Amino acid sequence: MLAALGRTVYLRRLAVIAVWTVVALAGAVFGGSVYDRTQSIDTLPAGAPATVAQDRLDALSPEGERLVAVISGRDVGAIALIDSVTRIAFEIRAIPGVAEVEDSYTTGTRTISRDNRSSLVTVELKPGLSDDEALRAADGVKAALLRIDAPEILVGGELLAEREFGDQAVRDAAVGESVALVCVGLLLILVLGGLVAGLLPLAAALGAVTATLLALTGLARLLPVSEYAVNVVTLLGIGLAVDYSLLMIARFKQERAADPRAPLAELLARTVATAGRAVLVSGSAVTAALVGLFAFGEPLLAAMAMGGALVVVLATATGLTLVPALIAVAHRRIPATGWRRPGRGSGRPRGPGLLARLAAFAQRRPGPVALAATAGLLVLSAPLLFVEFANSDVRALPQSSEARQTYEAVQEKFADPPKQPLTVVVEADPAQPGMKELFDTMRGLPGVSDLYVRSELPPGVSIADVVPAGAADGRQAQSLVAGLRALDAPAPVLVAGPAAELVDAKRSVAGRLPLALAIIVVATGALLFALTRSVVVPVKAIVMNLLTLLATMGVLVAVFQWGWGSGVLGFTPWGALDLTTPLLLFVFAFGLSMDYEVFLLARIKEEWDRRRATDRAANDRAVLAGITATGPVVTTAALAIGLVFGGFVLGGLVAVKEIGVGMAVAVLLDVTVVRGLLLPATMSLLGRWNWWRPGTTTSAPPRVPVG
Repeated sequence: MLAALGRTVYLRRLAVIAVWTVVALAGAVFGGSVYDRTQSIDTLPAGAPATVAQDRLDALSPEGERLVAVISGRDVGAIALIDSVTRIAFEIRAIPGVAEVEDSYTTGTRTISRDNRSSLVTVELKPGLSDDEALRAADGVKAALLRIDAPEILVGGELLAEREFGDQAVRDAAVGESVALVCVGLLLILVLGGLVAGLLPLAAALGAVTATLLALTGLARLLPVSEYAVNVVTLLGIGLAVDYSLLMIARFKQERAADPRAPLAELLARTVATAGRAVLVSGSAVTAALVGLFAFGEPLLAAMAMGGALVVVLATATGLTLVPALIAVAHRRIPATGWRRPGRGSGRPRGPGLLARLAAFAQRRPGPVALAATAGLLVLSAPLLFVEFANSDVRALPQSSEARQTYEAVQEKFADPPKQPLTVVVEADPAQPGMKELFDTMRGLPGVSDLYVRSELPPGVSIADVVPAGAADGRQAQSLVAGLRALDAPAPVLVAGPAAELVDAKRSVAGRLPLALAIIVVATGALLFALTRSVVVPVKAIVMNLLTLLATMGVLVAVFQWGWGSGVLGFTPWGALDLTTPLLLFVFAFGLSMDYEVFLLARIKEEWDRRRATDRAANDRAVLAGITATGPVVTTAALAIGLVFGGFVLGGLVAVKEIGVGMAVAVLLDVTVVRGLLLPATMSLLGRWNWWRPGTTTSAPPRVPVG
């Protein structure tokens, strides 16, 4: 079937290129509008306890968005400052959409910094405003606050932070994609030995990405699309499309070198039948990994999975149709020689590639190499024992962000900065027997800093704001959530707030993780079995991918939680990893690792089928031959995708940097330690047992060293 596809693409090559060109142009013209349609997506499902509590709270006592301003640089008792703040405060109260203003001069709330040179102004907007109405009101409030006669004025708040997050995500995407395309283009031109050959994979990448943006623009009319998801899936699309293009080009060059007199249509048929099979299995494996995100039931992860699965399907489609069509048109401009390394002439034969040299070394000493590689990966994963997860907040914005600067100024300058409390809703009247004792018990719980009981509520309900000691979503606050929910109350207790949301998110992830793992492992295992007809090889591949992921997560803990190298990477650590990072990294790293596994195993299986009947050392020779033939493709693909995800590191959002650094580390470990050393070493140790499946008998003859 794939061979027939290759012949069809050859016959219709101009039509195929024309269709993808139209799609790319439409995506370039209309796809960019997806950024205008993106929105912030909740990280919790609708039925989570914290979500239920917040919905009930909004119905009983709705609150609007809050803006916070830090007025600094002048003594708070200066007459000119008092007059200016007073005048502006009354102006702000007259702005449409403003519900309340609190400052240190016109209201009873007096919040002064330790050095008496800063004060706070808090503005609450009316509840029920649409996003556009709230932002218009916020802009009017900010413009008024900036007219206060003070040397320094910082204005922030959750609403403005969310807008900065979206704007930063768009800027990061533009910078990251531009840098990635330029760097990858230069790499491919150098490695493939020509301008046309180097630009061919980029054409496929552009086709996949523009088609994805166009599709996301349409989906955004029906379903919520996150700006974070757009960032991630576009760069993922570039990496996958380049990977698949490299594999197709390499196989075409090998087929042409093996049979230079064969018609072009036949060469393309063979290319699509062999490399195309690997592309199809790889794309299916990555898609299966992304489908595993749906199992978590969280809106943000579902949006990621939707966008990711879409871009993988389109990248696979470009690999099977657009790339062969471009090869058919530009085959004369594709050098006949093998991969050319930078700085080497294209006419000079190249020696074994990096992976082939590593594989030969591993096959000579399989036991020690397998043990050392596994031990090294486990050592790198050790920091994972001390990991802390949290939901990203304003601290994930770059240091230049005004919203972040406002937050940090509030925390640093004021002895008792405002803190978002845990809000407890009890479906019982405050006068009901047992309620007074319940509130007294709440005050006495470990980790409670203060407690305020709200008044002016409908009959039959009580609400208390519980201020936790320490961070609003820190360990003490999380323990406090469990304590509040476990209270013996006259009626059900609902708890809302940042710590409650984090507790529920962790519980949701932990509860659904086995199902997600089962989906991913079973699906990828089945695909690898279909490719290799072996039970042992898929199990081993999954175990090695998990080792790569664990080691990568350990490195992320050291870098982003402990701050190792934060100065080089340009961020300030905030003591935790974003809760979504391990999930996204697992899917992307697992999927891309399976990419390289499929590329190598497909060729190793071909060599095994060809040699096993006549060669006692068929297994080792098949492994080395397969890695020698495909290794340069995997190495180049790893360098390319490393550059692609390096675009994430250039961004300002810490959560995005985590994904970029994580993917770069995962690819580096996977291509060198896992594919170069652990894979050939374990395959040498197992010998013919690599290819065992139920119903077969496999003898294990003595291993003959290779090299």
